[in-house]
Formats: sequence, structure tokens, C-alpha cells
Amino acid sequence: MAAQRRYSLVRLGRLTATTALLVVAAAGVALIWQYYVTSPWTRDGRVRVLVANVAPQVSGQIVELDVSDNQIVHKGDVLYVIDTFDYQVALDAAKTQVKMRAADLQVKRIQAERRQSLSSLSTSVEEKQQFLGTATQAEAQFANAQVQLAQAEVNMKRTKVRSPVEGYVTNLLLRVGDYASSGTPNVAVIDSSSFWIDGYFEETKMGRICVGDAANAELMGYPQPIGGRVESVTRGISVADATSSTQGLPNVDPIYTWVRLAQRVPVRVRIVDVPKGVPLVSGMTATVRIADGMDVDGALAARAGRALDAILQSFRLRPWPVRDCGPAQDVLGVTTKLPIDVAEHPLSPEAINPGLAPAMNMVPQR
Repeated sequence: MAAQRRYSLVRLGRLTATTALLVVAAAGVALIWQYYVTSPWTRDGRVRVLVANVAPQVSGQIVELDVSDNQIVHKGDVLYVIDTFDYQVALDAAKTQVKMRAADLQVKRIQAERRQSLSSLSTSVEEKQQFLGTATQAEAQFANAQVQLAQAEVNMKRTKVRSPVEGYVTNLLLRVGDYASSGTPNVAVIDSSSFWIDGYFEETKMGRICVGDAANAELMGYPQPIGGRVESVTRGISVADATSSTQGLPNVDPIYTWVRLAQRVPVRVRIVDVPKGVPLVSGMTATVRIADGMDVDGALAARAGRALDAILQSFRLRPWPVRDCGPAQDVLGVTTKLPIDVAEHPLSPEAINPGLAPAMNMVPQR
């Protein structure tokens, strides 16, 4: 009798232990399922940055190179200098042309004023109109000479190619003696203030991501996480079936597999805090995690319950959890401007040839 009772107790203990192990295993599976399937995190993240592709606005041979590869540059620093000989000649010629047109305008104006002051007995109306028209043409030629001078001055300034942003020169392949063509980029400058992180999340997790959520990203090789916040969510990705055929009709793939893979949607994370010693390099891989506000309760029972809900949702027994992010927030744009090269040139012929007009105002002796 005692032996049978002892056997029953042993059997009950085994069943209890087995049940406990099954419960623990189920909870572990549920937690793992929740972490890998429903939690808003991804290992498919990339560090991104804006790159300024600098191109000269004038053509010529490079005679001076002031930067090296991976060098830090500030906004406005000279990157390289183009041979100035041709542009200096054009500038001197434009200045000479302005002086000539200024003198010609002053003479034509004085001649027109003299004809206008004469009576109809000394000159005809037609002659007055001719001299007035000649003075008007001289004004137009003087204005055109000023425009040409302004262009020559700006081209002279543009022989010094400057950095439009503050950052790092990268992949520099220039050398002194190379020919720089106008409009062709030949220097790349990374904008050091424009780094961000793109996390490519499965569409099944997008319902738990809202703009403004806290986020952190771990780079491969650096255990310290980078802090950030969700800045925006991409509103469109490429669709293969949207490609038009040669006749302009939709090109729909007739093959449809039973296994439906979730699309990945880019989520832009603004970097807020970078730990000391962690460098930012565009293209680096990052693991991105979003604090979605649904995991604030860290109790095991609550997490297990949410994990069970996630398993049921995956089999469509319950709807997926979707957060109410409130009204859509507009992404405010940032306007950036570069200084515009401005040429300073005289506005009147008297400022160019101040001694010419008084002499022309003298009344001729009869």
C-alpha cells in the first residue's frame, strides 16, 4: 500500500514537472515569437548621409589643389583653383569696353542735348530725333557692357571652387594639371550634419511605429547604441507589377506564390545622440529598434500575454495590434541657401569718366 502511494506521488511529480516545463517552453516560444515576429525592430538598417557633388561653374586646368582625401573642410573653404589667365584677360577686356561705352554715351548725350537746345532754324526735327536715338542706343550699349563686365567678374571669382557644406572630402581623385569641365562634378563632400539612419521594417510591423517614437540603433562592431527618433515614414516603394509594357499596359506577373513575403518599408530615424568613440560612416549596417509604447510593461505575464496574442494574430485568429498615432504630421522642410556671386560695377558713365562730361558741356565759340 505504501509502495503504491509512493509510486502515485512520483508519477504526480513527473506530470507536474512535465507540465511546468511545457508551460515554460510555451512561454519562451511565445516570447521569442513576439520578439522576432511582431516587435518593431529590424537588422536591415543603414547609415545614410547627403553628399554634395561639387562641380566647377567655369572650365579650365586645375593649377592648385588645397584638399586631400578624407580631409575635413568648412563651408566656403577653397577646394581647388582653376587657371585664371583666360578669365583675367576677359575681365580686363570687359573693363576697357565699359570705359569706351561710357565715354561714347557721354558724347552722344551731350550731342543730343545740344541739338535739342537749338531752334528749328539751326537744325531740323529729324536731326534732333536722330541724335536722340543715337544717345539711346549708346545707353543700351553701355548697359550691355556693364552686364559683360559683371559676368567677367563673377567668372573670375568662380575660378576658386569652394565647398558648399561642412564635412569630409571623400573619394578624391583629382590632381594638379587635370582639366575641370563646367558642370561636371569632380569632388564629393559629405555633409557632416546630415547623417540619418534608414530602418527597413516589414509591413506587418508598421502598425506599431509612429512618427516621434524613440529609437536606438546598434552598429556592427560597436555595442553602444545610437539614440534617435522616428522622423518620417516613406510613403511609397517600387512595385514590380506597375511597370508598363511596350504598349503602355500594366505588366502583371502571372506567377503568384502561396508564401507571401512582407514588403519592407523604409523608416527614417533622426540621430539624436552618438556615443563617444562611435564613428558615423554612410553605408554601415545597423540594427534598429523602435520603442513603440506597447512594451512598457515589462512583467513576464504581460509580455507572455502579448506574445500569445501575437501568435493568434499571425494565424488570423485575432487582428494585428495597431497603434493610434494621432493625426498625420507634416514633415517640415529645411531651406538651405548658398551665397550668390555678385559683381560690383559702376552704374553711371560719370563715375567711370568723371572728367569727360564737364569738358563736353563747354559752349563752343563762334
